[in-house]
Order: sequence, then C-alpha cells, then structure tokens
Amino acid sequence: MAARTLNMTEGKPLKLIVVFAMPLMLGNVFQQLYTVVDTMIVGQALGVGALAALGAADWLNWMVLSTVQGFAQGFSIRMSHEFGAGTYDKLRKTVANSILLAAFSSVLLLVISQAVARPILELLQTPDEIIGNSLIYLRIMFAGIPVVMAYNILASILRSLGDGKTPLYAMVMAALINVVLDLIFVLVFHWGIAGAASATVIAQVCSGVFCLAAILRLPILTFSKEDFRMEGRLCLHLMKLGLPMAFQNAIISVGGMIVQFVVNGFGVLFIAGFTATNKLYGILEVAAISYGYAVVTYSGQNLGAKKMDRISKGMRAALVVAVITSAVIAAVMLIFGRTILGWFISGNPEDVAATLEIAYHYLAVMSVFLPVLYILHVTRSCLQGMGNTLLPMISGVAEFIMRTGSAMLLPLVLGSEGIFYAEILAWFGADVILITSYVVQMRRMKRKEPD
Repeated sequence: MAARTLNMTEGKPLKLIVVFAMPLMLGNVFQQLYTVVDTMIVGQALGVGALAALGAADWLNWMVLSTVQGFAQGFSIRMSHEFGAGTYDKLRKTVANSILLAAFSSVLLLVISQAVARPILELLQTPDEIIGNSLIYLRIMFAGIPVVMAYNILASILRSLGDGKTPLYAMVMAALINVVLDLIFVLVFHWGIAGAASATVIAQVCSGVFCLAAILRLPILTFSKEDFRMEGRLCLHLMKLGLPMAFQNAIISVGGMIVQFVVNGFGVLFIAGFTATNKLYGILEVAAISYGYAVVTYSGQNLGAKKMDRISKGMRAALVVAVITSAVIAAVMLIFGRTILGWFISGNPEDVAATLEIAYHYLAVMSVFLPVLYILHVTRSCLQGMGNTLLPMISGVAEFIMRTGSAMLLPLVLGSEGIFYAEILAWFGADVILITSYVVQMRRMKRKEPD
C-alpha cells in the first residue's frame, strides 16, 4: 500500500481534520488492542494477581514509551512545517536527521530503562507477590524500545505529510498479529506475562516494517547520502522540539507512578480494579489522541504556509467535534462500562465483585469529566503544531503537580475514592495553562502576520 500525502493548507478545516483523524482513530483503536488484549488474556487466564502485576508496571512502561513518542512527535513538527512550505529538499534533510537522532535516543533509553526497572518498582513499594511478574514484563517491553522508536518515528513522518491511512493499516496488521501471538504464547505455550510482552514487541516490529516500506515508495523522500549527514543546527532545533515533548510525557508519567505508589498501599484487589479501568483509559482518549495528531499536522502545515487565520478556524472546529465525541464515548462507558470491565477480571466471586466495583466507580468518574481531557489534547496539539513545545511542557508540569498533590492529599479526606479524582484535577490544571497559552500565542502571531 503506497503512502499518500495530504495538503491541509487548502479546503474546509473541519472536513480536513475529521478526514485525517478518522484513520488515525481506527489505528489508535487497534493500537489499544495491544494492551487491552494483553490485559484480558492475562486477567482471565492468570487471575487477579497477574492483572495487578501488569498494573504495577503500567506507569513505568508508559513513561519510557511516551518519552519515545515525545521525541518522534517533536521531530515531526519541523517536517510538517517544511511540507506545508513546499521545501522538499529541507524536508528530506529533516527526516534523515530525525531518524539518526531517534536511533541514538532509543539506545540511550534502552540502557537507562533496564538499569532503573527494579529499583523503581521497589521504590514504589510494589507488593512482593507481584513484583517478579512486573519486572519480567518490563524487561521484555524495554528490550523492544528501538523497535517502538522505529515505528513511532516512521508513523510520525507519514502523519506530518498528511498520511493517516498507512499507520492505520500498520496498526490493524500489528493488532491482529498481537492477538494471535497472545493466545499462542499465553494459552498454548503457557509463557504467562512474558508471553504477552513478547507478542507486543513482535507485533511492533511488523508495524514498523510496514511503515518503512510505505516511506521508501514516496518520491518526495528519495534520500541521498548527503541527507544523512548530521547537521548541528538542524539537530539542535529538532531536539529543541522533541525534548520538551519527551520531558512533558515523562513528568506526567512520574506523577502516575506516584499515584501508583499510593494505589499500591490499598492492596491487590484495589490495584487490580484500578488497572482494569486504566486499560480502558486508552479507549477513552483514543479519539482525543487522533484529533490531536490531526491538529498538530494541520496547524504545522498552515504555519509553514503562513496561513494563521486557518489555524484559528481549525482549532474551533476541532474543539467542537472533540467535545461531541467525548460526550458520546462517556455515555457508552456509563451504560456498558460494567460489562466491559468484567471481561478483564476473573477469580473467586467475592474478589471479582469487589474488583469490579472499584473499577466501575473509577470509570464513571473519568467518563463524566471526559470533555476536559479532549479539550486538553486539542489545545496542546495546536500549540505544538505551531512549534511551541515549551508551554505544553509547562502544562505537563501542572498535570504532575495536580495529580500527585491530589493523590497524596485527597485519600486523607475521602479514603481510596480520593485517588479517582487525582486524574480529573490533573486535566483541569493543564487546561488552565493550555487555553491561556493558546489565546496569548494566537494574538502574538497574528500581530506578526503582516511581517
């Protein structure tokens, strides 16, 4: 399947954003199947203890993977600017240097993550009965960091050029491979959590190869050896874009690990219920992430084309469709959430009932406030697309402060239920900074527009 490009500097903003976001949304749904299927098979086949082990590893795993995504997304901002401006020679140089920086970063992250995995699990006071399985899962997932980086940088290149379909096809294929391998490794070979992690890494290899094949068929990305010569000023600019986004994701994850530390103190059943809902978190925000990718590309291309008025029109359109989408998803989860959560949990009836009650309560709280999260993703992505990764990083710091502060203090007043509101308050804290930053940024850039 050949890759396609999409110029988003002409046409109706709402149509462009929705059309671009839809395949990304489907792709993200299939990407979420990685973790959802892992969780369902592990929870049903291996029980509540194994489910809790996955939960204890979740935030540390997400911290490393989201750091990878941050670098890839940051590098792609410069690509969308060059594509929007029509400077394809600079685009090729940017893509080539981004690939080299991604390779170096992935090796560094691989070494660091393997070194800190056990100390961090111990620091979080992970219960003795689950820490072994948590560590096994992390060791295998972290070994696949170069693979994950390869897929993310290749998919980001395609998205920056307006191609949302090829990453979708890659994710569909990878998700199907992941499901089949999960069933074989866990249920047939009885490899347990190690089998679930191995299936995910192998599936990522397949998705990365698929995206690479599509990129190699793009005429505007016909590289020369000169393109892969590292250029100091360009690399510095790419890191200036990528580092704040990687740090933003990392600091959010640290906040999540502190929450996990508090959660670990409430016992294995609470950890399992909390984990079951967190696995649905990805489904809750899957459309938000997709609209975010669309807005990054849309605003980036229009900035490159110096069409500032189109950016504000696109932002308004994206906010409307995002809020409507979040309301629909919230309604579905409130109605069917208890049934869906039941797919993740097995064991004796008393444990299942207690775990399910915890999980659904948390899911209901998140669903009610879901529009706040969608506004966060769209606004943050618009700022990033305009090349401002510093203010979104500051919003990540605000998320960290709100999430950790709430997680530490609210349980003193509300008990374990206080944990459920830490995530919501983190969204609100980020929104305050992002909305204010967007308004100020647009006024500033429109004043400069005649120049």
